[in-house]
Amino acid sequence: MSDRTMKWQVMLLFFCLSLGSAVGQVTYSIPEEMSKGSLVGNIGQDLGIDVKRLKSGKARIYTEDKADYIELNADRGLLLVKERIDREALCGQTTPCALHLQITLEDPIEFYSVTVEVIDINDNVPTFQKEEMRFRISESAVIGAKFVLERAMDLDVGINAVQGYSLKPTDNFILKLHNQQDGSKNVEMVLQKPLDREAQNHISLTLTATDGGEPKLSGAMRVDISVLDANDNAPVFTKKMYKVTVPETAPKGTILSTVSATDADEGSYGNVLYSIANTLDYVPSIFQISKENGVVALTGSLDYEKAQLYEIHVQASDDGGLTDSCKVIVEVTDTNDNPPSINIMSKTNSVTETSKPGTVVTIFNVQDPDSGENGKVACNIEEHMPFLIKATSKKFFSLVTDSELDRERASEYNITVSCSDEGVPSLSSTVTLTLQISDVNDNAPVFDRSTYEAYIVENNTPGLSIFTVKATDADWKQNARVSYILEDSSVNGVPVSSYVSVSADSGVIHAVR
Repeated sequence: MSDRTMKWQVMLLFFCLSLGSAVGQVTYSIPEEMSKGSLVGNIGQDLGIDVKRLKSGKARIYTEDKADYIELNADRGLLLVKERIDREALCGQTTPCALHLQITLEDPIEFYSVTVEVIDINDNVPTFQKEEMRFRISESAVIGAKFVLERAMDLDVGINAVQGYSLKPTDNFILKLHNQQDGSKNVEMVLQKPLDREAQNHISLTLTATDGGEPKLSGAMRVDISVLDANDNAPVFTKKMYKVTVPETAPKGTILSTVSATDADEGSYGNVLYSIANTLDYVPSIFQISKENGVVALTGSLDYEKAQLYEIHVQASDDGGLTDSCKVIVEVTDTNDNPPSINIMSKTNSVTETSKPGTVVTIFNVQDPDSGENGKVACNIEEHMPFLIKATSKKFFSLVTDSELDRERASEYNITVSCSDEGVPSLSSTVTLTLQISDVNDNAPVFDRSTYEAYIVENNTPGLSIFTVKATDADWKQNARVSYILEDSSVNGVPVSSYVSVSADSGVIHAVR
């Protein structure tokens, strides 16, 4: 691994929400294939979070990606590589390739976005799908006759992908490359010196593909040519490019296009056969072409969220070995086939009834892999609830209190959050959150009567129960516990407490004497 690929870049961007929950963003760049335990970044230092806060806030990582490649060492405030990252397996040909993480803290609730960009290293060799290509070329082939060769495939990207080709020896043929819109090169073998079957009826060439990595890696394929007699016209496609648009829900067997090539020769030399060539391995598993009539049909399943465009390279060959090529561009359109996915990132199980409006109760993330209107999501809750949903960013939402709470009116809320996309028909998902309202001592005891009257016969026995007073408190548990005491007062100059007493727990009035 070179020093160049080991240079990490960190970009910090901080901002705060009006909700009072801290939000921050940090980006790291690391090379793929780092060993387990390697340092990604000092997240505590870069976000300005003390290690003690990471531990007390029970910091944890939430990731939108399926695999768990990054872990948080809260004791040291570091992000570390948890599993070896293969950029090709993670992102394929997509660039840039990145992991998206969120770090959440509790008490108070905070969350931070972390992007880890995975940089490609030159760890894949250019390879050809075939070990050998065979051509049968007539000795009458004219100078400038073109023969399409297979392109090499390299799972790496950028400079580490295939950069050039060479063909040796160059006695009869030279190599000609054509740049394609996707950045690849169309490889053709061009006849530069007439063939003479009587002098040489078999030619062996080596096609080598080289990438631009450091060090450079290469792969090779043999090109075997049998020299034949009299085929002086190559097939010619009526169009060099065919375009078709198909929805991702198209069933297997759907006919996409029909390509056509003609050959001016007669007999077997004018017989044209079609095939898919010069393409990635997965394309033949999704598409097929009828070798006799050039009908291109769908044989696999399409998924707009995985690929929006395919390039199918089609080759027409006659029995004399002459070829021509064209491309079929398949554009996949999105359908609303994914409902929103609601992921709870952090939540509070209870809040006090004195919590101020705007108190954050839950932070959640909503994912919808569809595109355009099909991927736009809005979330809401039932009406007449003292809560509302605020969007903190494109995919993140907060559930906050919207008005004052009163445990005596409602001690628990079951809040159903519903998220719907804007597709037609719309797809939605729901999740129910249970929130307890904890009590504060905000209610005084109240007697069930303002005045009590009782009669007692004189010469009573001391300790006799006279009557019972009753008071209730709308609060809960300890805050609702009522104790009874006699106020200091007197009757004819004698303290009331010398006549009667009250039970502190039950409110029973007893005669003292």
